[in-house]
Amino acid sequence: MMPTISQVYLDGKFLPPEQARVSVFDRGFIFGDGVYEVIPVFGGRLFRLPHHLARLDASLAAIRLRNPHTTEEWKTIFTRLMAEHGTSDQSIYLQITRGVAPRDHAFPPYPVPTVFAYAQPLKYPPAEQLTQGVTAVTTTDIRWQRCDIKAIALLANALLRQQAIEQGAVEAILVRDGVVTEGAASNIFVVKNGRLITPPKGPFILPGITRDLVVEIARTKGVPCDELPVKIETLSSADEVWLTSSTKEILPITRIDGRPVGTGKPGSMHARMFALYKEYKQAFIQGKVE
Repeated sequence: MMPTISQVYLDGKFLPPEQARVSVFDRGFIFGDGVYEVIPVFGGRLFRLPHHLARLDASLAAIRLRNPHTTEEWKTIFTRLMAEHGTSDQSIYLQITRGVAPRDHAFPPYPVPTVFAYAQPLKYPPAEQLTQGVTAVTTTDIRWQRCDIKAIALLANALLRQQAIEQGAVEAILVRDGVVTEGAASNIFVVKNGRLITPPKGPFILPGITRDLVVEIARTKGVPCDELPVKIETLSSADEVWLTSSTKEILPITRIDGRPVGTGKPGSMHARMFALYKEYKQAFIQGKVE
């Protein structure tokens, strides 16, 4: 069921969703030629906006498309969308495509991007997922070689996530040549002998904003944290495994491929890092950190 949304932003206009229209010749529809971003909003403040816009710039540069707005213009658009939901926790979805053009694989010489955005209430994972953990399955990473681009062409991710759901799991942990890359819609952390380990940035993972924040918090608070390749054997013998994302935050995985992770319950390191994350988020809402 669609969330209750009274307005969206589309190409310079704020409209009711039912009045928003995109051409069937838009390259986002025809080719999946575009990028997107999801920005949480806590206490009426855009969470780590500079980091999200930097990732947006990187994705746009990678597909050779100009950013259609300045930072201040983005803030103006987002602020008007956010007003619908007041100071409640919410998220901004933003999508930019190469726009309308005759169907041709070659880029149009003078593209006019299609820009679409809306705000919706943030849906957190059920409380029992935090207290009991979630299940995951490992799957072969069948995606392309530029997963660092936050592209809207997510069919492979959707197929992998559906494979997990059909096995009664919440997430698919993707493996390429025996090494963990990320989740179908998340980044992955493992805890081994008191150390956090997360796969390093590169073309096979999306540089998650929450991932980066967890690394930042860990290093600030003296928690050992390494960005290193995670072999499937390391995943299998980990004391704890987590997934991170802007909407799921830090979620413990307690079963993988039907086998328990560690004790089969969320671990003490997760409790510590999630508490530190919530402390950071509260400080952000109070304007003490950016």
